[in-house]
Amino acid sequence: MTLSVTDAPGLLRAVSRWQLVGLAVNDVVGSGIYLLPAAAAALLGGASVWAVLLAGVAAALLVLCFAEASSYFDQPGGAYLYTREAFGPFVGFEVGWMTWLSRVAAIASMADGLVQAVAFFWPGAGSRWARAAIICGLVLPLGAINVRGVRAGARAAVALVIAKMLPLTFFVAAGVWFVHRSRLGLLEPPRLGSLGPAALLLLFAYGGFENTPAAAGEYRDPRRNVPFALLSMILTVTLLYGAVQWVALGTLPGLARSSSPLADAARGFAGPIGAWLLTAGAVLSIAGTAGNTMLIGPRYLFALACDGYGPHWLARVHPQYRTPACAIIVQGVLALALALYGSFAQLASLSVIARVATYIGTAAAVPLLRRRLAGRASVRLPLGPAIPVAAAVVAAALLASATAANLLAVIGALAAGGVVFAARRPASETGPDRC
Repeated sequence: MTLSVTDAPGLLRAVSRWQLVGLAVNDVVGSGIYLLPAAAAALLGGASVWAVLLAGVAAALLVLCFAEASSYFDQPGGAYLYTREAFGPFVGFEVGWMTWLSRVAAIASMADGLVQAVAFFWPGAGSRWARAAIICGLVLPLGAINVRGVRAGARAAVALVIAKMLPLTFFVAAGVWFVHRSRLGLLEPPRLGSLGPAALLLLFAYGGFENTPAAAGEYRDPRRNVPFALLSMILTVTLLYGAVQWVALGTLPGLARSSSPLADAARGFAGPIGAWLLTAGAVLSIAGTAGNTMLIGPRYLFALACDGYGPHWLARVHPQYRTPACAIIVQGVLALALALYGSFAQLASLSVIARVATYIGTAAAVPLLRRRLAGRASVRLPLGPAIPVAAAVVAAALLASATAANLLAVIGALAAGGVVFAARRPASETGPDRC
């Protein structure tokens, strides 16, 4: 089988290794870490610290699969490319379709989450026109930055990840001196029925890493730098999340009942300035992750259009900025509409469940890619098929935790994808010359 999604003429390889590490961290550390401590404590009690760390280990299995899969390719598309090469056009398309939809829903959910964060500073943020202004103030500038160039988008994302990490670093470094070890065991043990919802919650906090390889056509030496960035990210994020959960449990009585757990905990040991700093960090985290998603998400749509799934103009590269400008604009418009008319909980749930198809598809693709593309990989996982199989089991277990409504929404999206697949442009109209 030949590779039909290629590095499109005009795309600029401008993103360096350390910028890519910043993008990978930015993809994962978003609004989830600011909501995770209270929700995890409510569901898992005093075991939540260990649960957060174990979730990082489980996520690492998935990350390892993406690290090996990405080392075979230097083209854009991410999981769409991996699964298409392993299982053929239909499976690849459905994975790419669901991944792109999850990115649209993710931007919309983050825009709505930003409204909630801004309400700390401005109580009127939830009113109709203020909410619309905040959402537009996030989505439109990010779209404009990314249209003007991948280098500008990457620099903005790196600046935002540095800004978002500073409050979290302060929270851990200052809060560790005020931890009461006696509080760590005071919460009730987890209920059996809470494990499913907790698994989905933890996935939302660790999710996003699957997007890093999608813009490989604009990275320098992606077959080496993407795996490096993914592995650096999962180690950093797991340690950070575990430390944040430990400090929050040890410093904030009634953590499980807090609606702004990190800000409330910081107020306890650093006063109002600490609360303000952590709330500002939440705003920056949401903006940073949304910026990443606006950078990466359209590359799925671009790769799909290059293979004929969609109109020609979605596969065009801007002649001056050398970006998939049409795909970026379409994603921004759709995300804006969803954000204005949807809710954070609904959009976040759809994003989480939709991305599970990406996890299962990539884990299952790794053993086949090893056989078909032997010698191309710069990363080869040990233990034969054990890690991909374990990763697929983790992803399937998460899918089993979804509600019936979420599963129906995903089935509907898959069915819609089947219609788009059936309308694919003829082979004579696709290929590198069309991208």
